[in-house]
Amino acid sequence: MRGKLRIPALVAVLALVLAPLVGPVSAASAAGKPSVKLSKSQAGTGGSITVTGSGWRPKTLLMMLICGQSVPSRGVVGGTNSCANSDGRAVTTDAKGNFSKQLPVTEPPKPCPCVVHVATVTGEKADADAIFMVAGHSVEPLPKEESGGRLSVLTDTRLDGSSGLLTWFGSPPSRTLVFTVGNVGTAPVKNPVFQVGTSHGVFAPQWEEQQWRGTIAPGRKAQIKLPVELSAGAHGDYTVSLKYGGKVLAEQPWGVGRPWGVTLFWILLCVVVPGAVFRIGMAVVDRVRPHRPHRPNGRGGRHRGFRLPELTVRIPKLSPSPASPPVSPKTSTTPSLPWFTPDSDPGTVANGQLSAPQENSPTTPTRKGNT
Repeated sequence: MRGKLRIPALVAVLALVLAPLVGPVSAASAAGKPSVKLSKSQAGTGGSITVTGSGWRPKTLLMMLICGQSVPSRGVVGGTNSCANSDGRAVTTDAKGNFSKQLPVTEPPKPCPCVVHVATVTGEKADADAIFMVAGHSVEPLPKEESGGRLSVLTDTRLDGSSGLLTWFGSPPSRTLVFTVGNVGTAPVKNPVFQVGTSHGVFAPQWEEQQWRGTIAPGRKAQIKLPVELSAGAHGDYTVSLKYGGKVLAEQPWGVGRPWGVTLFWILLCVVVPGAVFRIGMAVVDRVRPHRPHRPNGRGGRHRGFRLPELTVRIPKLSPSPASPPVSPKTSTTPSLPWFTPDSDPGTVANGQLSAPQENSPTTPTRKGNT
């Protein structure tokens, strides 16, 4: 009986002992949020720290940066412009979503408070921050929030629209940036002013302020549409960035095709203009050069054109024969060929016959032999 009572007691003791070990792991897995830990909370420039993480997606590429003017509760206030981008490190999580990598300590472009910012590079967006102090770096208070309302991008951004025929000839490409934001603050946001930046390749974006008309209540969301336009003749790989309250909310790639119509226009221009100039020059030369007078005998001066000699067929005039009857003016007669004279023409009546004599002809005398 006592043995049966000892078994439940041992089970209860083991449960109490293992509960603290199992509790945090289950809580972390239930939350499903990635976390970051640092080997040191403070270090100077030139040193290094070890960054470990857990709860990330397996086989995911991450980027680690030291950012200034940031706290975990507000994130990176100035966006990636507040981070030491050139000294960041990339790491890939293992099959369990964990990683461990050393990060060199460098001074960020913004003053502290600083954090080690870890974010996904591809796939679904996720990030985590850990408080870090750069020894010897200046410290300044964070900028105050403009209002109690805070906007956060809830869906991926997209560019709507298509290029027209004029864009093929160098017209400025234009699109509409569409995204959905939610107010995660405690106060409504009225007529928010966004900053839309466009950058080509590795160059810094050029920002332009655009105001959206409307009010977003706390806990509400709204779809925002902002026009985006590039310069005339732009082509290549561009990136459209969205910023609000000094924080970059999203980035969207944009591939712009080459305006081949402009190239075709220049090719035609290089062919047509020289031809037109040549013809104008020839016309001017033709008007300016002196012309020699034309002589009647045809020996002086050059003829402007090649003329064929006029060929005339002369038919000798035939005098009518006295034996031939007079020809009526209304009756048309066929003239004789020039190499036959009227007397030797075999077809005239003067010879007494129109054809050569034949042996069987009645006019030919019959030759009889000796009978």
